[in-house]
Amino acid sequence: MPELPECEKSRRKVADHCLNRTIEAVEYGEVSHMNLPGGNARERLVGHRFTETRRHGKAIFAGSKTGPWIAVRLGMTGSLRPFDADGEAPDYAKVTFVFEGDRRLAFRNPRKFGVLEVIEDPESYIAETGLGPDAMEIGADGFAEVIGGTKGAVKSALMAQTKIAGLGNLWSDETLFRAGVAPDAAANRLSDDTLGQLYSEMRHVLSHLLDNNADYGTIPGDWLFPHRTDGADCPACGGTIRKSKVGGRSAFACDTHQKTA
Repeated sequence: MPELPECEKSRRKVADHCLNRTIEAVEYGEVSHMNLPGGNARERLVGHRFTETRRHGKAIFAGSKTGPWIAVRLGMTGSLRPFDADGEAPDYAKVTFVFEGDRRLAFRNPRKFGVLEVIEDPESYIAETGLGPDAMEIGADGFAEVIGGTKGAVKSALMAQTKIAGLGNLWSDETLFRAGVAPDAAANRLSDDTLGQLYSEMRHVLSHLLDNNADYGTIPGDWLFPHRTDGADCPACGGTIRKSKVGGRSAFACDTHQKTA
């Protein structure tokens, strides 16, 4: 599932290729089982331009100071794909923005879990949906307060978008792996030093991915990601990577150097 770095990659594509172009039409592909804006909402976009973009956690925004905006959540396998009219349109394009000239923007959504909404502004959307602070904007003290004040498993706390927006399965596991914390460790029993380490490792993981535009080919071999298989050797200590369920979600962790306290 796209997380903060992957969503930022899609935002950058929109910013680089689709701003300051008048929207001439908003076209739908096969959209059964998807909740998408109706006619009036779509019509609000026609004649307007996207002049700026934003991202908060996994939510991507494009719009202008006077609105309207779109809010996009990519779901399991979604992406935003700019393309030219004489090029090949992406498959599974559920929504296509037709700009003046030859530029197009497709919301590609193969598994139909993504969402696109027409909204007034990002700030109201963030407040109304209850999103927590963006994972790259929250400070160390705020992180320690939010995560350290959670009674459940630390992995579940890291993935709760109402606490910190942006982390999902992959990069919460990577953060915990680098910090040496087991996914099922009780968050409110972690020491201040451990919470500080978790914060630093989260920043390190996300910063690397953002700096490299979510290119998985740049991920170092000593990260968990290249060894994310049940029974794989741990690159950090020689232990064994084990798959488990934490809060109903899959978790991969080393059975040796990742501790519950």
